[in-house]
Amino acid sequence: MNIHMIWAQDTNNAIGRDGTLPWHFSQDLKNFKKLTTGYTIIMGRKTWDSLPFKPLPSRRNIVISSKNRDDVESYTSIDQCIDALNKDHNISDVFIIGGMSVYKFFYQYASTLHITFINKEYEGTDTFFPISLDTIKSDFNLESKNDFDKEISFTKWIRK
Repeated sequence: MNIHMIWAQDTNNAIGRDGTLPWHFSQDLKNFKKLTTGYTIIMGRKTWDSLPFKPLPSRRNIVISSKNRDDVESYTSIDQCIDALNKDHNISDVFIIGGMSVYKFFYQYASTLHITFINKEYEGTDTFFPISLDTIKSDFNLESKNDFDKEISFTKWIRK
């Protein structure tokens, strides 16, 4: 099973503000949809709660939460989630979509990172990607970079 992580961050490594994204770039949302559609996505409860509509369509949505949930497939531990996914031989790729603690745990297992870099620092951010860019550069090779415009760049990184 290949583990992909996908997120957008500003120049200060910020990924959130008050439980939401501090920015809105339709091209980033389209890129997220293009990459994750048809795959399993894994997120924490706060990320699930922040979604504007649930579940995200055409994807198997999984939430890791301290309590089991009735409204979505959920697991009370990451290990329990991984065990269930490993038993499902139809899964080849999963995408980790947040939040911070889920990213922190899955980073060591990720084979691919999809990072949208936003060329601006946003005020009032309170959630940051938990791994420094220097660490990412030491663990992964930049495979591709697409400068969509002056504001955002889409990148793909493969583990060394």
